[in-house]
Amino acid sequence: MTDHSLVFTGVFSAVLVLGLLTKFYLASRQIRHVARNRGAVPAAFAATISLTAHQKAADYTIAKARFGMLEMAFGAAVLLGWTLLGGIDALNQALSGSSLANWGALVPQLALLAAFGLISGVLDLPFTLCSTFRIEERFGFNKMTFKLWLTDLVKSTLVGIVIGLPIVALILWLMGSAGKLWWLWAWGVWMGFNLLVLVLYPTVIAPLFNKFKPLEDEALKARVTALMQRCGFAAKGLFVMDGSKRSAHANAYFTGFGAAKRVVFYDTLLKQLSPGEVDAVLAHELGHFKHKHIIKRIISMFAMSLAGFALLGWLSSQVWFYTGLGVRPNLTGANDALALLLFLLVVPLFSFFISPVFAQFSRKHEFEADAYAVAQTDGKDLQSALLKLYQDNASTLTPDPVFVKFYYSHPPASERLGRMIPSVESAAT
Repeated sequence: MTDHSLVFTGVFSAVLVLGLLTKFYLASRQIRHVARNRGAVPAAFAATISLTAHQKAADYTIAKARFGMLEMAFGAAVLLGWTLLGGIDALNQALSGSSLANWGALVPQLALLAAFGLISGVLDLPFTLCSTFRIEERFGFNKMTFKLWLTDLVKSTLVGIVIGLPIVALILWLMGSAGKLWWLWAWGVWMGFNLLVLVLYPTVIAPLFNKFKPLEDEALKARVTALMQRCGFAAKGLFVMDGSKRSAHANAYFTGFGAAKRVVFYDTLLKQLSPGEVDAVLAHELGHFKHKHIIKRIISMFAMSLAGFALLGWLSSQVWFYTGLGVRPNLTGANDALALLLFLLVVPLFSFFISPVFAQFSRKHEFEADAYAVAQTDGKDLQSALLKLYQDNASTLTPDPVFVKFYYSHPPASERLGRMIPSVESAAT
């Protein structure tokens, strides 16, 4: 190994260990903080949230955090196995030396990515099963049978193959054929692909997993339509999704892009909220569009992806990038799939440390959307809707402040409702 390789091995190892220790520290803080406040409902919520519901949320949060720590430790061990302990290198050598090489340079590379994905999926299965059928089941959220879970797994795998393999093949072809600026062409293809998925997801992909029926409640439909007209928002339709067949968690969302936008309500949401509360939740989502949060996120994604592809373009030509991660690059064949795979494994380790910045922006957007909803609907409806959703989803009312700053994309209930109350009072006067 060269000096550069040894340095990169050291940096990779240090970031891996530091990241894991940081995640363990944050999870431990969350567990201790939630457990310490389990015995009493915060004063601001004492009149609306029962002690039983509060304790259920605390127990659910702690159970998920402990399980997450186990999953993180396993993930770090697997990452070491794939990289410095030679897993990817052995897989690459086996496939590049097999008869697949007779089919051209692209086939062994696609086989490497497919084999990696398959093995990784198998390794993750015990955690997925435990999360669904132990933790979610224990707290009353899982509604899936094993048969439905298995059906979803098969469908998602097939969708991944049908959609994923062609785009990956095109990117690999560009890496090998488009010259030094291949990364710019690949970025353009990747962005176009993402925009296409935004258009196709509501009508082609999502219906493979859930049933979507037009909203039948005429009174609610009239309220929602009036709200959207008042806000200057147009959508293709209002739909109810059968989310209850998989989970008791409730939600509502917009999906699609441009003229293909749809409003989707979980059936569980409509059962739990009053018409006024549904209005308020929808107004919050409309607030994201009014403040152009979706466009801003897409632009951010474009910019970060461009930087990522440019970095990959440089790293893919550096021998130390491969050898520093325990992989011998092919001397005669293409290394494009290796570079792509190693890049996707390494980048999350480094980007983890800047995730609080993105979480902060996300929380800011949520506050802005709340303020918009209070201005467009009855703020008290939004308050009561959020309280119901926090309770029904067993979201803890007492998260650790440091954990929140690092991970939470939505503000905790105390901050969210605390900032909302002055707006509601000013609107009332």
